[in-house]
Amino acid sequence: MSAAVSDAGVRFAALSQGGREVRLEYRRVGTAEPSAPLLVFLHEGLGSASMWKDFPARLCEAGGYRGLVYSRAGYGRSTPRPHGERWTPEYMHQQAREVLPRFLAAVGVDVAIDPPWLFGHSDGASIALIHAATYPDAAAGLVLLAPHIFVEDLSVHSIEQAKYAYADTDLRHRLARHHEDVDSAFWGWNDIWLDPAFRRWNIEALLASVRVPVLAIQGHNDEYGTMAQVDDLAAAVAQAEVLKLDDCAHSPQRDQPEAVVRATIDFISRHRQ
Repeated sequence: MSAAVSDAGVRFAALSQGGREVRLEYRRVGTAEPSAPLLVFLHEGLGSASMWKDFPARLCEAGGYRGLVYSRAGYGRSTPRPHGERWTPEYMHQQAREVLPRFLAAVGVDVAIDPPWLFGHSDGASIALIHAATYPDAAAGLVLLAPHIFVEDLSVHSIEQAKYAYADTDLRHRLARHHEDVDSAFWGWNDIWLDPAFRRWNIEALLASVRVPVLAIQGHNDEYGTMAQVDDLAAAVAQAEVLKLDDCAHSPQRDQPEAVVRATIDFISRHRQ
């Protein structure tokens, strides 16, 4: 059972996940014009609706889009991860195949008549790819920032460094501004990425099933992934194109927002049906 509810002016979608009911925070940005393209923003492994800051609104205003921004369970103001619960290496598959379809239905998106463009960052980009491979007609296209399609040594090393930074610097304090239960958000992500079993995580076999247009954007200075991620993606997905950005690390929407906005608007205008 899924439903959209409201709590003190903040919108939530209530749905079942993993045998329990969770509430996912979400907000709408951009135009209310129903014929405009709908962009659904899927955040990174430490992200939330608020960590996008004003980027979704800026992009949607520039392109004339409807935008839907939400926090996955364990993040932001959504239901926290239960204490003691550890995610499995399949957590992104679960989000893509089970949670995202239920969330879209709960907030009134009928993907059969209004397939959204999925705008994903990092883990969110991987979720978008898995979703599009599983449900080929449920998305209009994908815009992917720093996607992961396999695990690299660079990623694991940087996530190990994040663990130390969380304990020894102001990282926890900075993240706490965006998560009601910051430890739920951080350790859910950090523990599974550093689990030896996760080193075998790989979605390359799914990529041939992605039938929609894909724009993959990667920074040359990304500390969590190399260009092999987007190069291998482009080799496997028929309608994929790649944008590589200078002076850009793991968050192109923060480091090169104007380039990302321009590229997204151009991409959607060329592929919109």
